Amino acid sequence: MTQPRIKVSIIEDLDEIRQGFAFLINSSDEFTCIASYSDAETALAELDDHVPDIIIMDIGLPGMSGIECTRIVKARYPAVQIMICTVYEDDERLFRVLSAGASGYILKRTSPALLLDALRDLQNGGSPMSGLIARKVVSFLNDSLPNETLEPEDPNKYNLSKREKELLTLLSAGYRNKEIADKLCISTHTVRTHIYNIYEKLHVQSRVEAINKYSNK
Repeated sequence: MTQPRIKVSIIEDLDEIRQGFAFLINSSDEFTCIASYSDAETALAELDDHVPDIIIMDIGLPGMSGIECTRIVKARYPAVQIMICTVYEDDERLFRVLSAGASGYILKRTSPALLLDALRDLQNGGSPMSGLIARKVVSFLNDSLPNETLEPEDPNKYNLSKREKELLTLLSAGYRNKEIADKLCISTHTVRTHIYNIYEKLHVQSRVEAINKYSNK
């Protein structure tokens, strides 16, 4: 039986980018764009009629910002996953929108293939982030932890395989699923399977948690 397509909505004020995202999504067998909006206010007014699985959200919207829209959407529809797609790389916006409930944060210069890969990752319970953004988050977490109180752990405690450790090292360096697949000469499906197994072994739910937990092993 054919699996139903994952429903995606887009909130982006630039027509060219919004239309490009919609075309890319509808060209995939896995996703369908059910609605697109140029501002947050219109999206919030119509969301009841078109509740998606995932929202691709810009931050710099006219009127209400993507950060505030994210906060409202997550309060009304907790199950909806929000992936920020923006030009902004600064720490303030990054952490404000993650605190508001976004599960992913990628930059607009991300290639179409990696954008679709990020949507798959998000739908599978991951937290897709561009390499630079992931490094900012990991750096913030490492700086925030009271390292002097951490007790050393056995590196083999989690029983990770050699391949899983290789994959975690690449995730820590900011590589995306497709890039990891190419580097290790395996399929993206195999990469996602390894990531799922890593989450299970480390008892985490996102790649940022996995990277942080493993880096402080």
